[in-house]
Amino acid sequence: MDNRTDEQIELVRGSGNVFRDFGVAHADIEQGKAIVAARIIHILDERALSPRKAAVASGYPHADFSRIRKADLSRFSLDKLVKMLNALDDQTEVVIDLRPGRFLPEAQQPRP
Repeated sequence: MDNRTDEQIELVRGSGNVFRDFGVAHADIEQGKAIVAARIIHILDERALSPRKAAVASGYPHADFSRIRKADLSRFSLDKLVKMLNALDDQTEVVIDLRPGRFLPEAQQPRP
């Protein structure tokens, strides 16, 4: 039996960026890093690459792949993650979609 029948559950719709929803600085960059890191992990899993094998295949240190697997992305720039991804998979296309207005601070809003 569910004991929460008398409680009201509030449903909150996210922005699509969990980092923004939790007020993390540079949320869009963090979201981009997480997406690229997830793709790197997918490639490692798909090819059964250990961090050491990924290092041999890409030329990047094995410790970097270990950090990515642990979602420890603080030492990585988005640029470095994209370069690592490209070293592993030349078929990946990275697209940045800039939409002015919705999430920019008022001071950065484009002028009509």
